[in-house]
Amino acid sequence: MPLLDIHGVTHAYDFLPSQSEKNAPVLVFIHGWLLSRQYWQPLAEKLTVAYPCLCYDLRGFGDSKKGLTTNPDYSLESYAHDLSCLLAQLEIDEAWLIGHSLGGSIALWGAKCCAERVKGVICLNAGGGVYLKEEFDRFRKAGQQLIKYRPQWLPYLPFINFLFTRVMVAQPLPLRWGKQRVIDFVKADALAAVGSLLDSTTEREVHRLPQLVSELKQPIHFVAADKDTVMEPKYVGHLASFHYLFANCGENLRQISNCGHMSMVEKPNEVTKIIEDILSSYLAFDS
Repeated sequence: MPLLDIHGVTHAYDFLPSQSEKNAPVLVFIHGWLLSRQYWQPLAEKLTVAYPCLCYDLRGFGDSKKGLTTNPDYSLESYAHDLSCLLAQLEIDEAWLIGHSLGGSIALWGAKCCAERVKGVICLNAGGGVYLKEEFDRFRKAGQQLIKYRPQWLPYLPFINFLFTRVMVAQPLPLRWGKQRVIDFVKADALAAVGSLLDSTTEREVHRLPQLVSELKQPIHFVAADKDTVMEPKYVGHLASFHYLFANCGENLRQISNCGHMSMVEKPNEVTKIIEDILSSYLAFDS
């Protein structure tokens, strides 16, 4: 497991080379809240046929260490600056960012913070831009309680892996993903988990996302899932509509059927195909 120091914090990552000799952009995968780089494995294994793939753990999640101990900043922009440093240290000059849920919002900020390196963004199960105060208050409170009272012995509880295969998905996941979700849930640093939740769901931050999308010059694509109850398709479509590509019959918005919030492990073949289709259209244009 390679490690890299970013702003004084140790980050874990996997860099998978392409099987092709073609000079292709690096696909950089950014995971969501309480998850890790592990969930990108099914996609990366398929996509490395043509593209180098970089999967990394956000600060405070997975195998990356805790956030900064003085004046901690867990905003979307702060995580985007971590990403910018990662790309610079690994000397990645051309990248496409692929972000899931919270990672999608970070990817959008990453396109702004390092526009010279980021050639495009694909957001999975990521949207927003609509602030509903009562719903957000409940969501923030529930998230804080979830982190505060999570038991460290949870991975040893009988049938817990089985239970986690059924959370936020349309169909049960393979048992290994239930086990991985339990591990990542317990492992996540409390400060980073609560901080990223609160900082990304303020009224100001939620309203900033549409403005950010409208300002981005790179191609930005969104993938929704019809049974996603965490980020409903209407909110994905709402955010997608602020990008210039949407004006052309919504060409930057796609939807997967019979899929919940974990599209990359629920429907890896369909997600891979969508990513390949999007990328091939731009590579063909560039050539």
